[in-house]
Amino acid sequence: MSPRRLMRGFAAVAAAVLLVPAFSQTNTGSSGGGGTTGSRPTSPNTGTPTPNASPTTGSTSQPTASRPIRVSGHVVIDDGSPLSFPATIERLCNGNPHAEGYTDSDGNFALILGQHPDVIADASETPTSSDRSSLPPGISQVNLPSGIGSQSSQNLTGDRRVDNCELRAKLSGYTSDTVNLSGRTALDSPDIGNIVLHRMGAADTATTVTATTLKAPRAARKALEKGLDLAKKDKPEEAIASLREAVHVYPEFAFAWCELGKLQVKNDHAPDAHESFEAAAKAEPRWPEPYLHLAVMAVKAHDWKEVAGNTERVLQLNTFQYPQAYFLHGAANFNLHHIDVAETDALAADKLDIQHQFPQIQKLLGAIYGERHRYADAADKLRAYLLLAPDAEDAVEARRQLTEMESLASRSSQVAKKAQQ
Repeated sequence: MSPRRLMRGFAAVAAAVLLVPAFSQTNTGSSGGGGTTGSRPTSPNTGTPTPNASPTTGSTSQPTASRPIRVSGHVVIDDGSPLSFPATIERLCNGNPHAEGYTDSDGNFALILGQHPDVIADASETPTSSDRSSLPPGISQVNLPSGIGSQSSQNLTGDRRVDNCELRAKLSGYTSDTVNLSGRTALDSPDIGNIVLHRMGAADTATTVTATTLKAPRAARKALEKGLDLAKKDKPEEAIASLREAVHVYPEFAFAWCELGKLQVKNDHAPDAHESFEAAAKAEPRWPEPYLHLAVMAVKAHDWKEVAGNTERVLQLNTFQYPQAYFLHGAANFNLHHIDVAETDALAADKLDIQHQFPQIQKLLGAIYGERHRYADAADKLRAYLLLAPDAEDAVEARRQLTEMESLASRSSQVAKKAQQ
């Protein structure tokens, strides 16, 4: 098999194995044009946040471990301003995020960890095994890293269930402090105090959503909150009806449009979901989340130009918070035969993905290096992919590709040595 056929053969796989119904207040909307970069920087500037590395383990008895872990608290903004709409409460375990619930309009929350599988996830969240049915036919899905976020049905029973876990809030335009959950038991007080949100650097990106959402009338806000509550109770049709009421009362309610779209995707109403994300993008053109959702929908349709256009918009708005946007933009450009752009984006994604939430980035880099006849580098990236995702559904195929790249690298090395003699 030629290296070109080999690499092109798994390019589409590299593009689609990523997200889908997940989303925790990251950001996506209207279809864009081709696959080249605009005015955004070619590489992100990022810090190095790391999860808690040294969890403490308590010796809990089995009856205690089997009890649910309850947490409650309050989400606040560092400047004292009120929340403009509910924040998502997210649990992060071993780098794997999982949406747990929402605050109310005042920022209060109370929830049981691991018992809210019906919270509408966002496009930045790593998909669980239950998400595979929504991926395109033939597209593989890596298994999640070990940790309590790996199955949405997990009830957090057993020892060390929250080791290496943190709780944070997700709200578009803000970064969140985290609360360490390591060592917490069911007997502890559920009150974890305040989770503080900080506005992101670019004021126009951080405040646009707030500016329009603050105009939402009380009736629209109540319909939104009712819809989110119904979604948590696994009443999707009633939730959709309530969210439709929210956007009927206030057509510029971008957050409600986006939540409606996410729920429609989850319940196989793809055309309606596309319209909802488009409406969210129209209402909030500087909010990245609806564009990212539209890009994910375009991946499922293998519409690489639309994937490239929507992710380009995300990256123009925010260059440092979305490794999955760089990944999808790179994969789209690879499939559009824009290899230079694909490599730039894949490297940017790799730089941002410091917790290795998206092993598929390594596979994409392997495809790019194989296309460039850098077979040894391609093999290195495929090894990295298999190291990060040894139980991936496409692991057997990835190992076959690795063997092929190693063979090609060996032959290239022999040819080079003969040429030097």
